[in-house]
Amino acid sequence: MPMPYKDKKIAVIGVSSREDKFGYKIFRDLLKQGYQVKGVHPVGGGVLDQKIFRSLKDIPERIDLVITVVPANVTEKIIEQCNELGIKDVWMQPGSESELAIEAAKRYGITVTYNACFMVREHIW
Repeated sequence: MPMPYKDKKIAVIGVSSREDKFGYKIFRDLLKQGYQVKGVHPVGGGVLDQKIFRSLKDIPERIDLVITVVPANVTEKIIEQCNELGIKDVWMQPGSESELAIEAAKRYGITVTYNACFMVREHIW
């Protein structure tokens, strides 16, 4: 089964150090599957021996896809950052989407996926 995002640089917004949180599980499983993934959380630090960046702007390389695992009001701010950074592909995990975020993404020409789990669609879970 093709995995169209396997060769993309991915940022997961909302990585958690708590193993019971989806932000941790998604980050962990993408790493295990060999995806090029960076984690973002305002606290920074480290998770799974990986540096966690405080914001998208702190990631030194260009990101191809942003996956949001945060509350909808945070996703709305992330869309603004994606627009500023020229990131053109955002995947809003279930629960992280909002009409405002979706409309803003479309207005900026960002491809937005929502109402679907990235991990299921990529056949990781």
